Amino acid sequence: MIYRVKKFKPINQLIFAFVIGFAVISLWRGVWGLLDVYLFPDQYVLGLWVSVFVGVAILIATDYATKELL
Repeated sequence: MIYRVKKFKPINQLIFAFVIGFAVISLWRGVWGLLDVYLFPDQYVLGLWVSVFVGVAILIATDYATKELL
């Protein structure tokens, strides 16, 4: 896939980058909205802390996994 993007004209690469960026931001906006509604909806601060700890745990686990694969 990457090699195909490099063959695009520079303007098309820029448009492609904006579309992908918009998709990623939209995904995270949706995820955050769902977490606000379903993850401890009556305790906002607790939901934020749980999200932080889950995110850090996932980052640590995936870093470990990628080091094991290399």
